[in-house]
Amino acid sequence: MGCCLRRRLCLGVGGTRALPFVRRFTPREIEAATRGFTAVLEAGGPRGTAYRARFAGGLVATVRRAGSGSRDDGQRQGNGNGNRKGKAAFYLELQLLARLNHRHVVRLRGFAEGHHARFLVFDHMENRSLKECLHDPLRTPLDWRTRLQVAIDIAAALEYLYYFCDPPVFHVSVNSTNVLMDANFVAKLSDVGVVCHDIKLATTESFQDQVEQRRAGLVFQYGVLVLELVTGQSPGGDGELVRWVQEPGFAGSMHRMVDADLGGVYDARELRDLVIVARLCTRHGSDDDGAVVSIPQIVRYLQGKLERLGGEARCG
Repeated sequence: MGCCLRRRLCLGVGGTRALPFVRRFTPREIEAATRGFTAVLEAGGPRGTAYRARFAGGLVATVRRAGSGSRDDGQRQGNGNGNRKGKAAFYLELQLLARLNHRHVVRLRGFAEGHHARFLVFDHMENRSLKECLHDPLRTPLDWRTRLQVAIDIAAALEYLYYFCDPPVFHVSVNSTNVLMDANFVAKLSDVGVVCHDIKLATTESFQDQVEQRRAGLVFQYGVLVLELVTGQSPGGDGELVRWVQEPGFAGSMHRMVDADLGGVYDARELRDLVIVARLCTRHGSDDDGAVVSIPQIVRYLQGKLERLGGEARCG
């Protein structure tokens, strides 16, 4: 199924009959599956606390309070955004998220609505975040092929969200925390949000301008993510990695910047191609609306390079 968001979908009044692709859980099921909200996967953060949930029947999932802040503890949060949203707006958002269908976007599996709280249930990603895979010293380092495939997979997910969804009403931040890895280390974008429920607004010129600005920002964020994949270094806030890749002599130091955890096992041509992509993506700041390359160009470039090199990586 594609992601064409028809007028009747976005303007209809929400209800369970309009949500054929997701399961409705009861708040009691959510509480039981998360062991009384004690099975914490991720504490705090802008998207709230995430819980590991095992439901009766065997489904293992990740549960988040809808629209919650970092104080989510499974109890009533009187000033949470979820409690301020109307029921209709909540169901409209569910309708939009439920129709996202891409192998590199974390899938919404269900929801729950109680008197004081609403919850979203997503596919569980067994290998947690890319950030943990890259920076946790207790974990086996990702090999070069997996890192290259992550770069391709996330570019494909961004192309889907911002070029194939019509209108592109979704938003996501691209960083190693929001990239999750499943049991087979397939990368998936998480924390996809809905920035507009109104088709009429989403077709205005001002909204389209905002879309273009978000696209340019995503290109920059994607370039930083690629640098993190290559170097194994957290990007930090000082922009050191970006400054390095923008230096005229960056090619001469490329191999010294490769993550030591790779043990020197990588393809030099693929390394060059990835670093060139990162250089083009980060040539302008995230607030600059004149990005050098677009996400579709990145996808085609990387896939074309792999085909010419005889690569066997999956293509999003």
